[in-house]
Amino acid sequence: MPRSYLFVPGDSEKKLAKGLAGDADALIIDLEDAIAPSNKDVGRQLTAQFLARQRGARARLWVRVNAFSTRLTEADLAAVVAQRPAGIVLPKCDGIEHVERLSRLLSALESQHRLPEGAIRIIGIVTETAASVLNTPSLRAGHPRLAGMMWGAEDLAADLGAAANRDATGAFAEPFRVARSLCLLAAKAAGVEAIDTVFTDIRDLAKLEAETAAARAMGFDAKAAIHPDQVAIINRVYTPGDEELAWARRIVAAFDAQPDVGVVRLDDKMVDQPHLKHARRLLGDGPPKDASSIEP
Repeated sequence: MPRSYLFVPGDSEKKLAKGLAGDADALIIDLEDAIAPSNKDVGRQLTAQFLARQRGARARLWVRVNAFSTRLTEADLAAVVAQRPAGIVLPKCDGIEHVERLSRLLSALESQHRLPEGAIRIIGIVTETAASVLNTPSLRAGHPRLAGMMWGAEDLAADLGAAANRDATGAFAEPFRVARSLCLLAAKAAGVEAIDTVFTDIRDLAKLEAETAAARAMGFDAKAAIHPDQVAIINRVYTPGDEELAWARRIVAAFDAQPDVGVVRLDDKMVDQPHLKHARRLLGDGPPKDASSIEP
């Protein structure tokens, strides 16, 4: 399961190569915010060429297209689907209707390029507008293509007309905490990966680590990054330590030894089914689905 998703501009061969050579579990090749309107065609061309050269790494490679509201989405998809990236990241994803709409477009292109139906997955950025935040619960049932949900704070601030998305302490302000929680809840209900948003201050690695640890403690499965220097911290935080794994194995072993009980006692602690579920998740035996599990 990916722990880190690194955004990389789709119009920079140098940054694409550097991103691929780094330690990010997955790259999101960006055709949206990272590319100026005048350079969209160049970005599509370079991204398609990059994907074509990276057949062995395609399970790591996602493409963020432009939002439906821009009317650029179909041109983005036409440029990249033939090269079969792991999936498409859809910004300003306004509920399940947008996932279904994107899925129909992908199905047509998969058929055109003789790819298996459903080969290309979807990650929705589901909180970038007020409307999409309110429509997040529609995603709870999931979709066969849906691999994950990410939340975004920067575009949401613009849509709300907010002067900032954080308060004086650096914590997210109330509307953004709501958006974050709704994304997490919807992803868990759908059984897909919950991905925490980017941390934009690339110099403050200590705050990045604290925010990443808090996100993991909440239940997020991964975090997005906007700079290669952020990746190592995200990966470290999301890698269970030896003690954590040992405790998880003990929980699983205890329940395996007593399959008919609902609660066991370990080190004077009462451990029940939610603990078992969490332990299995840590050990890689259970949801959420692996967002890069589709083989090229």
